[in-house]
Amino acid sequence: MPTPAYWFEREEYLARLARVQTELKRRDLDGLIAFLPETVTWVTGYFTRAYGTLQFAIIPADGEPTLFCRDVEEYYLDTTCVFADRVMWTDSDDRMKVAADAIRSRMGDTAKLGIELSAWPLSAGRFDYLNSALPGIIWQDESALAPTMRLIKSPAEIAYQRLAAKAAEAGMQAAIDSSEVGVSEREMAAQICAAMIRAGSDLPGPGVMSSGERAFHLHGGYSDRVLEEGDIVQIEVTPNVHHYHARFMRPIRIAPAKDNDHAIVEKLIAIQDAALAEVRPGVAATVPDSIYRDGILSAGLRETYTNKTFYSVGLLLQPNGGEPLEAEPSCTWKFEPGQTFHTYLLASGYGMSETIAITETGYERLTNFPRKLFVK
Repeated sequence: MPTPAYWFEREEYLARLARVQTELKRRDLDGLIAFLPETVTWVTGYFTRAYGTLQFAIIPADGEPTLFCRDVEEYYLDTTCVFADRVMWTDSDDRMKVAADAIRSRMGDTAKLGIELSAWPLSAGRFDYLNSALPGIIWQDESALAPTMRLIKSPAEIAYQRLAAKAAEAGMQAAIDSSEVGVSEREMAAQICAAMIRAGSDLPGPGVMSSGERAFHLHGGYSDRVLEEGDIVQIEVTPNVHHYHARFMRPIRIAPAKDNDHAIVEKLIAIQDAALAEVRPGVAATVPDSIYRDGILSAGLRETYTNKTFYSVGLLLQPNGGEPLEAEPSCTWKFEPGQTFHTYLLASGYGMSETIAITETGYERLTNFPRKLFVK
């Protein structure tokens, strides 16, 4: 039997399961069929990098969960999952039939079950199959149940994000060190990824990265383009530790830089400082959000500002890039202790951002890197 390598103490998983089960009972549900990979890992501990295959957790309102996955993942069940019950399919099986039989064997023929309909691994075809194969089951969409609970992190979860923030800082330093005239974006990305992996990141990134014309448009990726004199490099480093994320942006200018470049970045920093000064438990997210928007627009840095300004980050498994909590003008939520956010602003090709954790009295900046325009 392999030696377990749980990401958290067993008691933390049991506490998470208890929270989910309490809510299932409150909603008069017999269980939850969790298809979202983050829900499976958060509740049970089970993680494999092959989470894109057909897998889910059967979480009853009472008792321990059952894991459903491919048989070649048994080693990872043994080493990461804190619960023993499992049903596994092989490549020669009719895997959806095995899935339906597993749900029936654990939950019966007439249960009322929550299911994560918005989870990307649960296709319309897969849900149609379950609906047809289990005609006595009453299904209720509970896509938000576990993700909402995950918005408040435990101290152990935030500790992983602090480690990810250190890897992010190593990646940003590599970005600055490697950026110069004649260097390709691809070479720069290689240096960033290597630095973050060496500093503890599970995935290489590098995150948003682009130069030249593409630096003025969000979500660029590295290419064969070679850096030229006067380029802006838009860079966001996005490492993670045990898939708990921290990230940040810094602006880089390939010399020469003009006085106006420094002025823009200094203005972005001042706007962000003013917004973050308002962040603490009980404050509406629209308060710092409006400071961002009003600051950018009143400074004439952009004609419109439609970006979200805060979004929750934590346990994220690709393709998910953020948790379902964002700050924009119509949002109605308030800051709470234990939440963690990436908060950013963009203008004129320059980005400035941080990952923060909400404390009992304010916030903690998890990313701690010099805040200025870097000129190479």
